[in-house]
Amino acid sequence: MENIPYDKRTGKIWYNSEMVNWTDAKVHLLNHGLHYASCVFEGERVYNGEIFKLEEHTQRLFHSAKRMGIKIPYSEKEINDACKEIILIQKVNDGYVRPIIWRGSEMMAISAQKNKIHVAVAAWEWGSYFDPKLKLNGIKLNISSWRRPHPNSVPWDTKAAGLYMICTLSKHEAESKGFTDSLMLDHEGNIAEATGANIFFKDSSGALHTPIPDSFLDGITRRCVIDLAKGKGVKIIERKIKPDEMSNFVGCFLTGTAAEVTPVSQIDKFNFEVCSLIKDLSENYQKLVRKKFAA
Repeated sequence: MENIPYDKRTGKIWYNSEMVNWTDAKVHLLNHGLHYASCVFEGERVYNGEIFKLEEHTQRLFHSAKRMGIKIPYSEKEINDACKEIILIQKVNDGYVRPIIWRGSEMMAISAQKNKIHVAVAAWEWGSYFDPKLKLNGIKLNISSWRRPHPNSVPWDTKAAGLYMICTLSKHEAESKGFTDSLMLDHEGNIAEATGANIFFKDSSGALHTPIPDSFLDGITRRCVIDLAKGKGVKIIERKIKPDEMSNFVGCFLTGTAAEVTPVSQIDKFNFEVCSLIKDLSENYQKLVRKKFAA
């Protein structure tokens, strides 16, 4: 299943409150979401048949839509129920859920006041985002030539499709140079995040430093890991971090729904150790997401 193109897979997709065949879940070429990025989405992990932090993801989806001027024609409960229903129908035990909302094809111009709002939820089995062997020894990142935009120029606190264009460009650039991912700086030249994950650094005293999320998403996994670390007595320092400061850190890792907790061994010329604290946080995160919990 891993190598089958996503438009060739089988099963059902929840599409505007109906269960449609996977290959029939189509949109028109002239939809506003494709041409003008009128689209928001979420990415959710399924562990042991349950969606981790489902309600928080749905709350963020609604926040993203509101910021984009999109009124979702369903309640949060209806979206939560749709997500639960689709993983049962698709028999997803350990996988991924993608709720997505976009403007339709009634108008094809910058203005989209009359466009219908469409909602779909797909789910599939999915393993590790990064190669498990790479995760064991730490992945390598370059520093992207693209930067996170000024917060006054984009709805930076949303999971909106248009914001990921520079992430794709950055990741392609990194992969072409032999790296796994890319570190993005913010508009001021401070460390921001990777292309789809937040970042943490460990100093020699054992404290964790992480950038203030003021131009990029404050990830749900990021907040979980901060709570786990605080529960172990680890000091968390949220602040602006300059790239040159990476020479002062001994450890580094990424956090995200897809990335989970992923150690980093190198960023550009800076090297890091996959230390016991990072391994411990990764193991404890796995214990957290795989235990039985109320969705």
